[in-house]
Amino acid sequence: MDERPHGIWAASVTPVDERGDVDVLRLVTHLRRLLARGCHGAVLFGTTGEAPSFTVDQRRRALDAVREAGIPAERLMVGVGCPARDDTLALARHARAHGVRWLLVMPPHFFKGVADEGLYRAVAEVLDGLDAEARLLLYHFPQLSGVPIPFPVIERLLARDPARVVGIKDSSGDLRHTLALIRTFPGLAVFSGNDAHLLDVLRAGGAGAITAGHNLAADRAREVWDAFRAGDATRAERAMAGLAAVRRVLEGHPMIPALKAVLADGLGDPVWAAVRPPLVALDGTRARGLLEELAAVGYVFEPGDFTAVAD
Repeated sequence: MDERPHGIWAASVTPVDERGDVDVLRLVTHLRRLLARGCHGAVLFGTTGEAPSFTVDQRRRALDAVREAGIPAERLMVGVGCPARDDTLALARHARAHGVRWLLVMPPHFFKGVADEGLYRAVAEVLDGLDAEARLLLYHFPQLSGVPIPFPVIERLLARDPARVVGIKDSSGDLRHTLALIRTFPGLAVFSGNDAHLLDVLRAGGAGAITAGHNLAADRAREVWDAFRAGDATRAERAMAGLAAVRRVLEGHPMIPALKAVLADGLGDPVWAAVRPPLVALDGTRARGLLEELAAVGYVFEPGDFTAVAD
């Protein structure tokens, strides 16, 4: 098994039922659809998955259901970062018990302006509580978490545990920062959190992308990946233009409600539009406007056949 993840990963949305709990049947179906459309894997309970809106127990029960449904552990990454270390460890150990190696760790994000030493210790304590086969990816999303992961902290963590600190998801939206990570840490699997940066990241030697947009446009992202790997620059650029166009539309709306609105419409399933407070679903007018904008750039969501899972 690869010691570092790579490729096209969807930061999966989390469907919710009328009680606001995780709708595990819809989640399993969605994950199968993502894998069939070309995702190398999917992330459960990252930002797009509304992770902070669910309890540790809800998140563990959802993973139980996903694994019982036969979604392969090697195609999953689990977001485990919580403000409390022991909650992070509870989620991480539970994922490991299911055979999931890839763990996405956002730093504790209530206290702001913390010293590098404190940030380093927070991640080091998580490492100390995990088995030798666990693999951590750091999650840099300063606009949302308010807690950036500075280069010196990454350097210290790599020096401390190079076998288990294997990657980083850069959701800063700053391509220059992502490219600097790739140059500075060549042994690290660097993923972009922005669909529009995928081809630039691949050309620089990055690992791929973990994005919200892949919930809708995984096939376009996989086309970029496949064309790049085949050395077909023209095809890669054409696919990249289509993927970036979808991303631009989505960025004009609240991302998570927008994704769910498109899924609800495309699947003919209004339950999909539901989000957990404090998020609010798009109203009918806003949702129709979003669909019109997507259609204008050549995108219409179609459920398709997802009985066969892509490699």
